[in-house]
Amino acid sequence: MKFSQKKKSSIAIIGSRGIPNNYGGFECFTENISQKLSKKDYEVYVSCEQPEGVDPPEKFEDVNLFYFPIKHPKSNVLGMIYEIMYDAYSLLYSSLKADQIYMLGYSAAFFFFIPKLFGKTLYLNPDGFEWKRNKFSGMIKLMLKIQERMGVFWADKIIADSMGIKEYYDNKYSKSSKFIAYGVSEIPEIGWNDEYLPGSLRGVIEDSNYWLLVARLEPENNVHTIVESYIKSKTKKPLVIVGNFLNSDYQETINNMIEGMDETKNIVFTGGIYDQKSLNMLRQNCFGYIHGHSVGGTNPSLIEAMVMENILLTHRNQFNEEVCQDSALYFKDSDELATKMDDVDNHPDQYQIMKKLALSRVKQEYSWEKIVAAYDEVFGNEYNNQNRQHSPNKFPLSKGYKSDYNSKNNSK
Repeated sequence: MKFSQKKKSSIAIIGSRGIPNNYGGFECFTENISQKLSKKDYEVYVSCEQPEGVDPPEKFEDVNLFYFPIKHPKSNVLGMIYEIMYDAYSLLYSSLKADQIYMLGYSAAFFFFIPKLFGKTLYLNPDGFEWKRNKFSGMIKLMLKIQERMGVFWADKIIADSMGIKEYYDNKYSKSSKFIAYGVSEIPEIGWNDEYLPGSLRGVIEDSNYWLLVARLEPENNVHTIVESYIKSKTKKPLVIVGNFLNSDYQETINNMIEGMDETKNIVFTGGIYDQKSLNMLRQNCFGYIHGHSVGGTNPSLIEAMVMENILLTHRNQFNEEVCQDSALYFKDSDELATKMDDVDNHPDQYQIMKKLALSRVKQEYSWEKIVAAYDEVFGNEYNNQNRQHSPNKFPLSKGYKSDYNSKNNSK
């Protein structure tokens, strides 16, 4: 007779927009870690927003999906309220379904008490320093700082995806956190094929003859700095920008910068590309990869660019320097980036060694095997500890054992 193997524990991963990934970093991480934990015999649940125009699936691979019953509004203000409601709903649903809850972000920190009502363990990945993002007003930044403090108060453990964030939480809140980075897998080589390109790029770019940026198009990712640098530089290679604008005012700012640009230059905005084969081909075959993220922790798009063996031009900050170390060129402003783009453009052979350094670094520190083992240790140990605490004592008192009660009474 064949018995099915008992699952180790049930885990809900909430706070992203859901899987499969059609948005950004948290979703990329959620898609990967949920499937890999499922293969480690965890029962995994993932929260999702309602998709547009399709019947939502109940599973993605072996991962259980659940949905917030309200669709995301178009308004930015209503969108912020929606996200808090979505996370609060996910906290309640997860508390009813799962043994452990992994919360990505703290926008719903005022509801982090919910898992405690059900005796569930809550882990918090706070992402980066959300209150540093320029897109937020002073009032919202203050609210984010309060939410950060509330999140730390209610969470059983903080999981930081960079050492810089870990050190911040350890020092500011005197609460020990656990460092677990994002993971990445090596991607088989994809030969150049125009058929994999989105329509906006066909006939516009050639193999190994374009600069590439993949990001959400917002100020903290320095899209304006990169566009300004490209315009200032002498390079004639096209600049391909993959991602979606989140704010119409910022989009207008970028469009105004491009007006009057030298006709020999070309900036192509593709929008989001979620076909992995197409995106990976672009990453593998670009001349140089530019990364402008400045306030998040470890960014998935950066380590994905590293594993593709790219020449990296990266914004200088503690997070990017922690990840890349000596495998990237760094810039602080548009003048510095323009100069370095010209240097790489004119002397590419001098920078080929950096591709190997990037691949070596990411394989050593950011392999999914290493990352999943770290999560397995955290979730597995916590679940085993819970079981020991809640299990009745199976062994009666015998010679050599004393109960606390008798010991206290005999000492009176």
